[in-house]
Amino acid sequence: MSENMTKRDDPVLNSRRIVVKVGSSVLTASEELGVNRRVLGRIATQVAKLREEGRQVVVVSSGAIAAGVKRLGLKEIPKAVPERQAAAAVGQPILMEAYGRAFKQRGIETAQVLLIHSDLDERSRFLNACNTFEALISKGVLPIVNENDTVSIEEIRFGDNDTLAAQTAQMVQAGLVIILSDVAGLYDEDPRRSRTARLIPRVEGLPKEISSVAGTSPNPLAHGGMRTKVEAVNILNKVGISTLIVKGRDPNVIERVVMGEPLGTLFVPNGARLKGKKGWIGTTAKPRGWLKLDGGAVNAMLKRGKSLLPSGVVSVGGNFKFGDVVEIQDTQGVAFGRGLANYSSEDAARIAGKQTREIAAILGSKDYDEIIHRNNFVLIEE
Repeated sequence: MSENMTKRDDPVLNSRRIVVKVGSSVLTASEELGVNRRVLGRIATQVAKLREEGRQVVVVSSGAIAAGVKRLGLKEIPKAVPERQAAAAVGQPILMEAYGRAFKQRGIETAQVLLIHSDLDERSRFLNACNTFEALISKGVLPIVNENDTVSIEEIRFGDNDTLAAQTAQMVQAGLVIILSDVAGLYDEDPRRSRTARLIPRVEGLPKEISSVAGTSPNPLAHGGMRTKVEAVNILNKVGISTLIVKGRDPNVIERVVMGEPLGTLFVPNGARLKGKKGWIGTTAKPRGWLKLDGGAVNAMLKRGKSLLPSGVVSVGGNFKFGDVVEIQDTQGVAFGRGLANYSSEDAARIAGKQTREIAAILGSKDYDEIIHRNNFVLIEE
């Protein structure tokens, strides 16, 4: 985790396509309510300069709830979900108007992209969202992405906009995600509690000990602080995208970091990269059920790279259909992978433990020999 403190010399800083995530804590400090348009203007100027250099940028922004709270005259962020959603409904057009005006002054057209997790949970809808982004970018339009807080419920939420930024980066195949935060990066200790806390300038992969030093944010507008950012880094690491966490209100911070100034913490992925459909299976789609395997099937999938046949399935849970993602569990019920189901949960339960040659007689027909094909299986790295 060492770093040359004079200049970063990392190829990822030259990425042509970048996702910039703007946190509520940057647009609205804890003592403020509403969108700070001066801060937003400074961010817009930096994004405009990236585009002038020939880079393509997508912005993922928080701030709708904060904007709505101010307009509604509330003194604090409401805790009840319906009230937060009402604030988001009021604040969303305010936020987009602020972005639209800031970028219009710099000659850039913007488009609002509102997403909830169910928009990406089906492969066809995920690909449609990817195509929408490509169409906007090809026309020179700057996408401004936010979770649709006005309609989302816990089951279909991304959970925080750090995760949304990670999923957006995967959709647009970005090379780098820059997270503008209220902290300067990842520290080896909580800097609010320790004067000796040191900034970690570079992290290769995502060592397990990193999660233990990631705390939460005291800002009521934030959703989990550094912990959620590390979770987003974990997603990005799996798909081979680098992440840079910096203090968003530092002057010209975006320009400075892409020029190599060693601000913040740069997370550089290592290991095999999940591409295309496997990336979606492993990081985006939510499992709709599970398959518990016997020891022989576990060994065949993990050590011999085999597909999952019905004979290796001990039990089936959940309610899934053909093409849904399911969790693959070992004999103890511990998940070790995910895969696309070739059979519904009902049919999978009927053929569990049976030989392939028996499928047609049991179901009336046989579309596949495998319940999960190896090409549609992704190992979960813990």
